Amino acid sequence: MDEKNIAIVMGGFSSEVNISLTSGSVVYKHLDKDKFTSFRVHILKEKWVALDDQENEYTIDKNNFSFLMDGKSIIFDCVFNAIHGNPGENGVLLAYFDLVGIKHTSAPYYQMALTFNKRDTLSVVKEYGVKTAISVYLNKGDVIDTDEIIAKVGLPCFIKPNNAGSSYGISKAYSKEEILIGIEVAYKEDSAILIESFLDGTEVSVGVIQYKGETKVLPITEIVSENDFFDYQAKYEGKSHEITPARISSEEQLKVEAVAEKVYKVLNMSGFSRSEYILVNGEPHFLEINTVPGLTEASILPQQAQAAGISLAELFESAIESALV
Repeated sequence: MDEKNIAIVMGGFSSEVNISLTSGSVVYKHLDKDKFTSFRVHILKEKWVALDDQENEYTIDKNNFSFLMDGKSIIFDCVFNAIHGNPGENGVLLAYFDLVGIKHTSAPYYQMALTFNKRDTLSVVKEYGVKTAISVYLNKGDVIDTDEIIAKVGLPCFIKPNNAGSSYGISKAYSKEEILIGIEVAYKEDSAILIESFLDGTEVSVGVIQYKGETKVLPITEIVSENDFFDYQAKYEGKSHEITPARISSEEQLKVEAVAEKVYKVLNMSGFSRSEYILVNGEPHFLEINTVPGLTEASILPQQAQAAGISLAELFESAIESALV
């Protein structure tokens, strides 16, 4: 492969901006400098800039996603998408890359938009026999009938923003009052929310990726949260234990692997994904899929890759090679 110019896009417009900047920096650190000429590109509300090794900023020309450095126009061959949330994980930025003719490491923009919407993703996978929690959906302004919600999903229940990541805006409610508080919290992140029944069982997370031209299911991680559920603190502030491989039976492992690969394929995914399941009486129930999962050394997908004998350099290089095919 001739040396390619790679834009590692990071940042974004959501609450996950700092997590994304960390993920993108890890990709930049591990990509082979002999194979790729890589640039960190910050996509932020106030600016789109490429950075050199001295942290000098160069304004991105949005007409063709290029920039000028030392009088020379830098054109990118491929974009490595490390933006969690809006606009990288919801398809918006990827539709733009399609328009300007630049390849990228994520799934097509429609698949990204679909999978970022929890309600719509659940609607699709249910049609293929994938088990899920019982759900109620609300849009901002809808009448809230807590008795009706409890009659459908029971207590405790989870309240989630429909379009958000990293467990922002998620609450676990044990009463009518807590449901109302949780709805307020979720509406701060999104105008559409999801209220789900509590699934009592082992939580697991599994990466499914394109690796060297094939769909690969990575080793499964068991999530043991010190908090009441796998919230932001548990994810990013050490309040959880992530055990890879998961302490589940071989039968449960096969079931999780099969449903994870099925979900990846029926959603027409490509690139990286990490989906979450609760095992209830040995049966995996799908929660959600993340299409730009965390990519730091401590993140779950890199942990799983390491358990599969895949280094971060190999993981990131394979994503670019798959995108350039």
